Parts: sequence; C-alpha cells; structure tokens
Amino acid sequence: MPQLDTSTWFITILSMLISLFSLIQLKFHKYIFPANPSPTGLKSTKQTTPWESKWTKIYSPLSLPPQS
Repeated sequence: MPQLDTSTWFITILSMLISLFSLIQLKFHKYIFPANPSPTGLKSTKQTTPWESKWTKIYSPLSLPPQS
C-alpha cells in the first residue's frame, strides 16, 4: 500500500492562504469608505395623536355620584 506524500502540503497550504488573503484585500480595496464619518443630527418629530389635541376626562366608578 503506497504511503501518502505530505512533503508538498506546507507550500500548498501556504500559497492558498496567501492567495486568499490577496483576493480578499483586492475585494476590500474596491470599496470607498468615508474618511471621517460623523454622526448626523436626528430630528425628533413629535407625532400628534388624536387624544392629545382634546381634553378628556376618565371617570372612575367610585368617583361617580350614587344613583338612586
């Protein structure tokens, strides 16, 4: 039964890693990133709801006058 020759594995794996690293660097090199990202001012808009524009009163059953 023949033995597995592992003498070339190191150079194969090393060249594969260098190739992958180079390809990833080339992919990232195509993107343009902003030089100095600054936060944008977020304006908080007040949403008006129908129940805020008019006065409403909630009656509790205990505060109502007794009924005869």
